[in-house]
Amino acid sequence: MTLKLLTLISLFASQISTSQTGKVLTGKVVFQNNPLKNVEVINKTSKTSTTTNGAGEFSILVNAKDSLIFFSKDYFFKRLKVTQEMITSKNIEVKMALKPEELDEVVITDIKMDPIVLDPEVTAEIDIYKRGKNLTRFIDGYKDGSITNGMKTAITIGGGKSHKKDSNQSEFKKLVKKTCPKYFFTQTLKIKPEEKDLFLEFCDADPKSKNLLNNSNLLSTMEFLTIKNKEFKSLQ
Repeated sequence: MTLKLLTLISLFASQISTSQTGKVLTGKVVFQNNPLKNVEVINKTSKTSTTTNGAGEFSILVNAKDSLIFFSKDYFFKRLKVTQEMITSKNIEVKMALKPEELDEVVITDIKMDPIVLDPEVTAEIDIYKRGKNLTRFIDGYKDGSITNGMKTAITIGGGKSHKKDSNQSEFKKLVKKTCPKYFFTQTLKIKPEEKDLFLEFCDADPKSKNLLNNSNLLSTMEFLTIKNKEFKSLQ
């Protein structure tokens, strides 16, 4: 009787010892077949933990039905329920999923240009030309040739300068012709074809037009012409 009792106590103690110590479970944590190091492996049931090495390998004491958690800040955490088959195999592979990358906030601010100061000399020249152009309407015979040099008077009365197209265009005009399409003047700026040359002379007289020659691009050229167009129309 005493012998049987001692045998039962021994078996019971052996079972308790086994449940307390558990079995060593080894494995490897990977992402797309690449080993992950420094992944924290937590046995939630026994409240023990370890981390993977440089090869993504780990070993931890477990029992069947223990709950394991694999955690890394760059990856979604993974839960795993320990089975007897896992303990028997001793070596398991745990696949992690990468978290989507969060983009930094991008702030777009308005781009402001320095105010353009109107050149008084250019303004006076345009004013003289406009007055001269209006004055020729009241001079009889300047078109039909009955007045000597009538056509010449019509051309030069606006400040003594001919506004015929100069074969030697300025560098600014060449830049505008090269970069800006024709419809930009007629459709966007609403400039009449007969006013285009005068408008470009008005723009060319602004010292800031020279800056475009040093750092030219389509956007900056169009923006400059748009601003000058408002000034040009305000003088009309």
